[in-house]
Amino acid sequence: MTSNLLYFIRHGETDWNAEMRFQGQKDIPLNDKGRGQAKRNGEALRDLINADDFDFVASPLGRTRETMEILRTAIGLEPSAYRMDGRLRELSFGEWEGRTMSDLEVNEVDHWAQRQADKWHFQPPNGESYHILTERVRGWALELDKPTVVVAHGGINRALRAIYTDADTTKLAAAVIPQDKIMVVEGSKITWV
Repeated sequence: MTSNLLYFIRHGETDWNAEMRFQGQKDIPLNDKGRGQAKRNGEALRDLINADDFDFVASPLGRTRETMEILRTAIGLEPSAYRMDGRLRELSFGEWEGRTMSDLEVNEVDHWAQRQADKWHFQPPNGESYHILTERVRGWALELDKPTVVVAHGGINRALRAIYTDADTTKLAAAVIPQDKIMVVEGSKITWV
């Protein structure tokens, strides 16, 4: 990891976020609130960085691309002039994608209990664990060679924090990842704006 400056933005809210559904790699669009969050983050970022010094990279899912394009427009940049990287796709929740937490608590009691006992290493049926996701994202992080703005997902945020800091993965797995703030990574220091 040669670059030690990273601005992370989680995609704006989707209807599935609002409904507490496991979204994973399903391509769910932003809702109006999510578009407002993306615009606010772009306006905040405009005042924080000199965009010419940064690489801009997004997950290839539609909600992250739309967030990036709204954000870049708010900064005053060409909306589509950014890269995508498939390693930044959200954690796959496999067969759980589209299901609500309350549904799983009632109808997948054993699996839900396993997840609650070790959320970082738990793999939903045909899905990924946060541990597996972190190894996927590590390869991307190792290639960073200049300050970067990345728009991705809550799971990617957790993975990056595990890579850049010595954070407790139990706490990371349970952390709420805001959609209306920007996480700044400078070396191993994390701040939110």
